[in-house]
Amino acid sequence: MNKPFQDKQNKFVCPVSIQRYPNVLLAHGGGGRLMNNLIEKMFIPTLGASHLKSKHDGALVELPTRRAAFTTDSYVVRPLFFPGGDIGKLAVNGTVNDLAMCGARPLYMGTSFILEEGLSMETLWRVVQSMRAAADESGVELVTGDTKVVERGKGDGLYINTTGIGMIEHDQVVAPSSLEQGDVIVLNGDIGRHGMAIMTVREHLAFENVIESDCAPLWDLVRELLDAGVEIHCLRDLTRGGLASALVEISEAAGRPIHIEEREVPISEEVRGACEILGLEPFHVANEGRFVAFIASKDAERALVLMRKHPLGHSARIIGEVKKGNVARVTMKSLIGTSRIVHMLSGEQLPRIC
Repeated sequence: MNKPFQDKQNKFVCPVSIQRYPNVLLAHGGGGRLMNNLIEKMFIPTLGASHLKSKHDGALVELPTRRAAFTTDSYVVRPLFFPGGDIGKLAVNGTVNDLAMCGARPLYMGTSFILEEGLSMETLWRVVQSMRAAADESGVELVTGDTKVVERGKGDGLYINTTGIGMIEHDQVVAPSSLEQGDVIVLNGDIGRHGMAIMTVREHLAFENVIESDCAPLWDLVRELLDAGVEIHCLRDLTRGGLASALVEISEAAGRPIHIEEREVPISEEVRGACEILGLEPFHVANEGRFVAFIASKDAERALVLMRKHPLGHSARIIGEVKKGNVARVTMKSLIGTSRIVHMLSGEQLPRIC
């Protein structure tokens, strides 16, 4: 954070006067002095490196390798702030994680803010600071951006769009097409916490222990596996649609059957209880810091040991494997020993969770 944004008590303060501009009151389309102040005093000093300071129509960047990953996403979570995170942290980590799932080191990001007329300046400042902190943690540079304002009642407060570019600095092909019979499926932690963190706040549910989102950048954990030479065939973060949808998507893309063991999938008691109250299936609930890794069987135990040494993988489990055959199907052995087909989430069960 830049020093001009600190007061005498060393507390961070908003560089655009909240007293003068308590709300974003621009007309549809933006422009004007306030928008200029936002860009000059908030966005560029807080989010940007030299690329933003150039004030060019785009960022001119260097790509150190010939293989790159590119991704884009939009974030419309409601509420904007939730236990364990907020829309800004979510936007940065979500893009970083998409790149990580390609086996790519996150390098550059672009972002666009869609602001609703009347949005609190203090709210925007909190989100921008959160994005800066998340970018610093993951090592990604925010190099270009855009801001638009829409009429009151048309934007749900704030939407954020992000794009990301990452470098692939190894020879492995991390994709569903690389799946092989016998691949072991490793899950890095308990599931369902992000979706339930959002829903418990939205539905005003109180538990003895607050459910916090698992929102976190996953690249460092993935990097350790790659640096150790672990043979990774596929990675997938478990966002919308949860674990079940991710496995079905991979099975269909690879054309191979997958089998998992329900008893091996960790779910906290708080998440399980909240799901029961709301009538939700934990396997379909979104996550923002969880992923599955399809590892060659020869490296499975070594990968598990490495993951458990990392804060984001300390409760990692082997939950299943890729079976023989060319049928796209995911099956699960239940807690009572029966086998059932696992289906992808149909419809929008949890609106505005990411």
